[in-house]
Amino acid sequence: MARNNDKCSFCGRSKEEVNILIAGIDAHICDYCINQAKLIVDEELLALRENSDLIGEFEILKPAEIKRYLDQYVIGQDEAKKVLSVAVYNHYKRVAQYHYSTEDDDVEIEKSNIIIVGETGTGKTLLARTIARMLKVPFAIADATVLTEAGYVGEDVESILSRLLQAANYDVKSAERGIVFIDEIDKIARKSDNPSITRDVSGEGVQQALLKLLEGAVINVPPQGGRKHPEQKMIQVNTQNILFIAGGAFDGLDKKIASRMRSNVVGYAATKNRESIDRNNLLQYIAPQDLKSFGLIPEIVGRLPVLTYLNPLDKEALTRILTEPKNALTKQFIKLFQMDDIGLSFDKKALEYIVDKSIEFKLGARGLRSLMEAVLTDAMFEMPGSKEKKSLKITKSYAEKQLSKIAAAKLKVA
Repeated sequence: MARNNDKCSFCGRSKEEVNILIAGIDAHICDYCINQAKLIVDEELLALRENSDLIGEFEILKPAEIKRYLDQYVIGQDEAKKVLSVAVYNHYKRVAQYHYSTEDDDVEIEKSNIIIVGETGTGKTLLARTIARMLKVPFAIADATVLTEAGYVGEDVESILSRLLQAANYDVKSAERGIVFIDEIDKIARKSDNPSITRDVSGEGVQQALLKLLEGAVINVPPQGGRKHPEQKMIQVNTQNILFIAGGAFDGLDKKIASRMRSNVVGYAATKNRESIDRNNLLQYIAPQDLKSFGLIPEIVGRLPVLTYLNPLDKEALTRILTEPKNALTKQFIKLFQMDDIGLSFDKKALEYIVDKSIEFKLGARGLRSLMEAVLTDAMFEMPGSKEKKSLKITKSYAEKQLSKIAAAKLKVA
């Protein structure tokens, strides 16, 4: 009996034939069987991950829950957040359907990419980045301004997927269910409706190259960016389950919307309809045909079916942006000063003054950081090395003094 206890219960090897024999209550296992069992477990777990519910973590996030999460980081823009929440929820339900569909199920849900239109600094990139952080999926931002047709100076559209692969640590399966935000998509609008003797290599040509990415296809992606390393091995990425979110300011689009709405208003109700139009925010009336008239080709517009807009930020929204979100600017600077054991606080009137200046410069929320940096630069330079003052309260007069100092310096240089 003792002799049997000195053998592996799995392979039958004796204690002398193995390196380690681990004893249990009624059985033993050797190091060879442990290694073999580990390989089997790793293979089974990998297969389970690939075939299991890839969006298990997304299923609990209903549209209302997604919006509540966005509310913590993005102020206002309720209509855009509602549209984005529904679109993202439906997209990942589609991913689940794609992995669980049977031969009998012939209903195939098509992908709904998103396009966000809004002035600069209203939160287009922040919305996309916040959604990706919430879903814990790979996220990449691509700038459309540097894209050109293949063979010309610039970047090919495949470089967009190179960034997504990098964000996913070159895990193709993970990248294939990520999110790509294409910024400044209005900059690749067709330059003119009239035919030209020169090629529009950074406009319509790029739009046509983007079609296959947005629709869903297997793309050969250069892992290091393409033209600089032509000898590298390509990685195949299927874009069928990648959610594309496009954003752009579309400067001048409000004029095209106004023109369309005036042409639609005829007859006795014309005056009444004109009065009901909010001329300070014409983007809320945006329609796909407006994007087409701006210069996006119909095929691109068709592949970005979810269209939403961002409202311009008013004084109340900008004030809330300074103080309310989890990563509000005031909280960021308070934390920076706390690292040097300095207490920083802001007077309400000082914040109102900074907001008024931001509205004056017409830079949206992005302008707030520039102004805050300008107001606090001297304090951030002097106070960390000082042993005297360990607290600072930003008042309206202090903010005025700091901003006037910068303005005076610029006038002097001029």
